[in-house]
Amino acid sequence: MEQEFAQFVAALGRGPGRSRDLTQDEARTAFGMILRGEADPIQVGAFLMLLRYRGENPATIAGLVEAARAHAGLPLAGVEADLDWPSYGAGRTRGEPWFLLAALALAGQGVRVCMHGTNEFGQCASVASALQRLGLAPARDAADAAHSLRARNFAYLPLAVLSAPLDRLLNLRRLFGLRSPVNTLVRLLDPADAAVSVDGVFHPSYVETHLGAAELLARRCLVVIKGGGGEVERSPFKALAAYRWKCCEGRAEFVFPVLCERGEEAADLVAVWRGEVLAPVAEATVLGTIALAWFALGRVETPEAADLAAVEIWKNRFN
Repeated sequence: MEQEFAQFVAALGRGPGRSRDLTQDEARTAFGMILRGEADPIQVGAFLMLLRYRGENPATIAGLVEAARAHAGLPLAGVEADLDWPSYGAGRTRGEPWFLLAALALAGQGVRVCMHGTNEFGQCASVASALQRLGLAPARDAADAAHSLRARNFAYLPLAVLSAPLDRLLNLRRLFGLRSPVNTLVRLLDPADAAVSVDGVFHPSYVETHLGAAELLARRCLVVIKGGGGEVERSPFKALAAYRWKCCEGRAEFVFPVLCERGEEAADLVAVWRGEVLAPVAEATVLGTIALAWFALGRVETPEAADLAAVEIWKNRFN
């Protein structure tokens, strides 16, 4: 098996003028071998770092995603959602995961949200810890996620639950000191085959990779932003460009307006959720993120209409 896998490492690393990107089929085959344990660990490290060095491209990422979904048995049986929400940010300057409150507010209005991810490399409060503070818990398995979606229209699936091999590969970042394409592909897993996905990236260059991969994967709708810490979280201090791929319509770009002036405040996520404190910056962040997701779902036609709708969604989050 190691000799068979060597052809993929060689294709990526032959040198100037001779190396090349992998096709979608090659990437699917190679990553399937990795997930099944058919490649030597040294080959795996070389493969991932060569992919990073060459730069991620839509075809390769699409192939990696296909292999990952097949190995993890996705979509998960019985797990049905309207909105796919990956959370794999690792920002160093973020505090509370305000986007979580946006997702929960949408769930309160009947939107079934399947969130998945890991905050292993972040220095902010994790989604799992925030859920615990809110009296909720991550899903333990697919059946638990399905129950949570039926009971409260929300489920959070840690990557380790979705796929232990993918979780281990993502954690190789500790050895590399660098992110790898695994950080990109996990955002595109869509474990529930949701009609709509929202996605946050660290750098604008990744927008094209995500949109292109979604197109090759024949996803129905994906909206990508450059979000805080790489999360699906809208900063209220500046205009935000949102990029959409939609099946049968192609690509489009939309601009969400500034919501408030820049300011700093210390606010507790639970207190904001319960309405116990006045925290205009945190609330503006939540409202803006609700609006982004509401627009992605196609419930309104314009970003401005989404911002208006978000106010009512937040007011009625407990109804």
